[in-house]
Amino acid sequence: MKAYVWLMMMVWSLPCPGGSLLISEDQPPQTAPEAKIYRDRISPTWLPDESALWYRVEVAPKKEEYIRIDAATGLRSVHKDFKSMNLPGPAEIRTSTLTTSRRKGPAESEISCHLEFKNQMDEPVKLDWVKAEGESIPYAVIEPNASHTQHTFQTHQWIITRQNGEPLATIFADPATPRILIDGISGKAPRNSPSRRPRSSAQGFSPDGKWFARGSGNQVILTNGEMQDEVRISPPIPADAKIFGTASWSPNSEAFVFSSAIPVKVRQISIVETSPKDQLQPKVRQLNYAKPGDELDQPVPVLFRLENGSFKPVVLDSTLFTNQFTSSPSMNFHWSEDGREFYFDFNQRGHQCYRILAVDVKTGQVRPVVEEVSPTFVDYRNLSWRHWLPKTKELLCKSERDGWSHLWKFDVSGQKSPQQLTSGPWVVREIQRVDEASNTIWFTANGLRPEEDPYHLYLCKVSFDGTGFQQLTQGDGTHEIQFSPQSTYFVDTWSRIDHPPVVELRKSADGQLICEMERADATAYLAAGHTFPERFVATGRDEKTNIYGVIFKPTKFDPAKKYPVLENIYAGPHGAFAPKRFGAARQMQSFADLGFIVVQADGMGTNYRGKTFHDVAWKNLKDSGFPDRIRWIKAAAATRPWMDLTRVGIYGGSAGGQSAMRALLDYSDFYHVAVADCGCHDNRMDKIWWNELWMGWPVDESYAASSNAVDAHKLKGKLLLIVGELDSNVDPASTMQVVAALQKAGKSFDFQPIINANHGAAETPAGSRARKEFLIRHLKPEL
Repeated sequence: MKAYVWLMMMVWSLPCPGGSLLISEDQPPQTAPEAKIYRDRISPTWLPDESALWYRVEVAPKKEEYIRIDAATGLRSVHKDFKSMNLPGPAEIRTSTLTTSRRKGPAESEISCHLEFKNQMDEPVKLDWVKAEGESIPYAVIEPNASHTQHTFQTHQWIITRQNGEPLATIFADPATPRILIDGISGKAPRNSPSRRPRSSAQGFSPDGKWFARGSGNQVILTNGEMQDEVRISPPIPADAKIFGTASWSPNSEAFVFSSAIPVKVRQISIVETSPKDQLQPKVRQLNYAKPGDELDQPVPVLFRLENGSFKPVVLDSTLFTNQFTSSPSMNFHWSEDGREFYFDFNQRGHQCYRILAVDVKTGQVRPVVEEVSPTFVDYRNLSWRHWLPKTKELLCKSERDGWSHLWKFDVSGQKSPQQLTSGPWVVREIQRVDEASNTIWFTANGLRPEEDPYHLYLCKVSFDGTGFQQLTQGDGTHEIQFSPQSTYFVDTWSRIDHPPVVELRKSADGQLICEMERADATAYLAAGHTFPERFVATGRDEKTNIYGVIFKPTKFDPAKKYPVLENIYAGPHGAFAPKRFGAARQMQSFADLGFIVVQADGMGTNYRGKTFHDVAWKNLKDSGFPDRIRWIKAAAATRPWMDLTRVGIYGGSAGGQSAMRALLDYSDFYHVAVADCGCHDNRMDKIWWNELWMGWPVDESYAASSNAVDAHKLKGKLLLIVGELDSNVDPASTMQVVAALQKAGKSFDFQPIINANHGAAETPAGSRARKEFLIRHLKPEL
């Protein structure tokens, strides 16, 4: 009873003038269905020899073209259907290689096609069509060793199941879909396959097959390959420690390593499902949920080395890996090819020291291969990429040691100094491909061109020795890359928030343009009265660093009117969030069409602008870049008289929910209305891995200084709190504690819990409706 008594005591209200709702669920869309953008999306399919590729593209309402492009010459031919391209027949695919995932429903299509099935299983299977709303309609039963041809339409969804309903695979129809061999469940080998997987070190067997090792309590049990002559070994670990994971064997089968840790009891939180679908009475869910400051597992490697025909434990010096931050008692290990060393990662709690450590099998000595240190935080998640080069005994990885995320090469032996492969005031983002034959790395980067938006992604390459750096894509926008199967070519789709997509075919070796494949057609979209979002740049709090953001206007914009300003905020230090790709912010446009000027920008403390920009968030999540955001909005309004700064609202979810409420605590002279959804309002209440990374360890006064609950008495303005009662991401008690603090302080506010909703409750129909009604009521846009 006590677990859910708070629900019975809540009082919340969302008054509607005249007793009617401001937002109707059946309100017609603002955008006419025919006002679409065409030629903006393609999914290329390559011929096996990469001599050509083809794709289909929507060119008008219910009209598509099929395009074939010769890769060498860029010659482009247009066809009315798939068959007329005269492509070689595709290879067969197997259900064991497919997914069982469904999507909401098929896109509308009038293009007819057929699917061919061959059941290789020793049991009958069922074939169902999946309707747009998710309902399965039975169509056929395919007997063992039987074939079946099914008529369908392009993009339609089919699911293959066993007779008991267990899904085997999901098929998305396409004219190019080959014959489908039903050989087993998705992701698993065929049930009746005669072949067996060989024993592997991943299963605990030594590479030579002579030994098998497994953990049992605080002992290791070793047997020979025939699973006989069992030997128990007691390593030098505490009596209450246990062995975890699978044995990681050296390539020469002369050593293996396990993880060991003293088990730690993980904190559990209680979440109440007040209105379950299958019973009247509420249910209480218990979730494992570690929070900042909680005790963590401290796994250590336990090494065993072959000596005189038997394996003996090797004592390691743990000086370089004490007080580890990890969510698992199991560790991952990587071995050198000669079996003389193994390597593992160590992230020290507090996130100010991150190491890749090497262990000498013979001596047990531990030394750092890579060490990242920072007086603030080491963003280990963005530095975790690495590529081992066993032939040269080197390691490629990312580092921020010069203040920017760049590629480095390390000598694994430690005899040579690290070599920086890329440099400059820009950021290496994602590694796309590494080719050891040509000693080349392909990667995306942002900030390369000072005159352009620093968040735009470009494809680049560089050699293993740091020479030959080249930017391979050119258009002023953010670039999405699709390599051909053998990576000889790539398809580059680039766009901006204010520039529809352009699709190009280029050579991977040097970025040479082969041809422009498509250029989006926005004629119908613009003719319907729509405009593209506007990019805007202004200096931040230091009056020299540029802050980049976007401005959305209503479709039926009237420059003579005054519009309230609504900011979409998400200021998590793990990324940057103002949209860059065309069409990436449909929700913000929908808010604009309610009569708002909607804005979003990335202030200091967010990522991808270098360490100094990023470090503003250190122990300071309440900052949320507000000094930069406010300057940016004021600068925009200075030349846009239709932006009414006497009516400024803000909304956000999760970390954005924390920030949205913070706006009314610290900046109520500028922000007047806020909607905070599922906020991590107190960083001591939220999940450990996200909050300790930015707020540090041990938990100190900085946590309380950023707490919305602690500062609830400072609230001014109109606040709506939304939370999902089943939120498994941010403990919903975080919102409840803010409610308690506001009530204690005698503050007026609105509160909308969403029953049976998880994280992101404001995106449910009820939450979205409440948010829109609240913003309209208090900011009073002209509809």
